[in-house]
Amino acid sequence: MAPIPGAGLAKGLAVTLRTMTRKSVTEQYPDALPELPPRTRGVIGLFEENCTVCMLCARECPDWCIYIDSHKETVPPAAPGGRERSRNVLDRFAIDFSLCMYCGICIEVCPFDALFWSPEFEYAETDIRDLTHERDKLREWMWTVPAPPALDPGAEEPKEIAAARKTAEKLAAAQAAPEDPQEGES
Repeated sequence: MAPIPGAGLAKGLAVTLRTMTRKSVTEQYPDALPELPPRTRGVIGLFEENCTVCMLCARECPDWCIYIDSHKETVPPAAPGGRERSRNVLDRFAIDFSLCMYCGICIEVCPFDALFWSPEFEYAETDIRDLTHERDKLREWMWTVPAPPALDPGAEEPKEIAAARKTAEKLAAAQAAPEDPQEGES
């Protein structure tokens, strides 16, 4: 049995006619922004105050797209008679997003929570060299990082928070104790 000439064309036109009457599901992107799921991976933000220049993020990055420069600075002793210490000071922290594959390894290995996912994804550039974001630009992305999800109400309190609360209560009790005898003498 030979195929009927033009049968393929007729099937194609039938599909076209069927879909022409349906409502379009295409969103017009610049006019209607997409609904992003929570914790979307967009761009990486840097919380510079937490960075200790440990270089773990740069060492673990499979693309070698993180560039860090630092210098050592001497810190005076905390107590009289103590010794001076040295600490690393961040000079440059840059991520080349033209090389980054958004795996998130740098964020996972950071022991001091200095790197975070921002849901921002609109950072295209006309020149590929502009996709290397220095620390000032990475710091700006931190404003778009959403707050972490709330803890489960039935979960245990983290031990760090419990220890900090106990220390604060002891300090408050120690400060309140000397004040009470002075009030009695007046």
